[in-house]
Amino acid sequence: MSHTYHMLRKQRLQRSELAVPASNPTMIDKAAESDADYVFLDLEDAVTPPEKPQARSNAIQALNDIDWFAKGKTVSVRINGLDTHYMYRDVVDLMEKAGDRIHTLLVPKVGVPADLYLVDALVNQIEQAFGLKLRVGLEALIETALGMENVGSIAKFGGRLEALHFGVADYAASMRARTTNIGGLNPDYPGDQWHASISRMVIACRAYGLRAIDGPFGDFSDPEGYKAGARRAAALGCEGKWAIHPSQVSFANQIFSPPDAEVSKAYRIVEELKLAEAAGKGAASLDGKMIDAASEKMARNIIELAKAIEAKG
Repeated sequence: MSHTYHMLRKQRLQRSELAVPASNPTMIDKAAESDADYVFLDLEDAVTPPEKPQARSNAIQALNDIDWFAKGKTVSVRINGLDTHYMYRDVVDLMEKAGDRIHTLLVPKVGVPADLYLVDALVNQIEQAFGLKLRVGLEALIETALGMENVGSIAKFGGRLEALHFGVADYAASMRARTTNIGGLNPDYPGDQWHASISRMVIACRAYGLRAIDGPFGDFSDPEGYKAGARRAAALGCEGKWAIHPSQVSFANQIFSPPDAEVSKAYRIVEELKLAEAAGKGAASLDGKMIDAASEKMARNIIELAKAIEAKG
């Protein structure tokens, strides 16, 4: 292990993240009753420009009227991009009117660390001015070529940053990729078109102690496609995926939860290695396979996730 090591900055259960347009109060109410670990109220892409002021007001009302904490939900708001005139008012109004009710702000189209610095500075000042006790985290959407080029520097940004998300649709547009598919496999590409990009983002997350979250799968009438995409993301190290439709929530919760047999094996690995250490051995065997210190690290990741799921109930 290098002498330089970045611990996970903030542990949050984030298997499923339900996206909800803040312009639709009915959908917000339904999201609060869903099984999603995370809900983000969207002020950006899902809201047309004429609706944005009202959507912001709806989000503030929902944050104050719904007890997201009691419902076991982490609630986030995706603000508008820094290249729009909506962003500053999003941050100011949300923080001043509901700053003690927001877990995180999701910042879209982050291209350079300075984008996060701007939002971080605004949030810091408002928290101090209003004496807010809840520290609001930041999450960044990597969905442009510039953002992916700078993903390591973005992940290294300190402050409130907790997680990176892969925004496949805008990323495809930014890359001028020949597809109109949101998150699915491209028949013209031999494999997963986004494998390398997601892997690069996950590496940056794990290097600097962030959570890694996969983005949307657009065809909500294709559950098998969604599940296949979630399994690919989980295999690369993502710990959750967006749901753009309530029907996708259960798939994400299932795929990003370790099976009972896997959890049991993880506990057995830890126990066998304890016995081996007591006997002066650095490795052991379990079910005919060698296990060692690296095995224990993988096992403890599984155990930690299982405990977080159990704690949620």
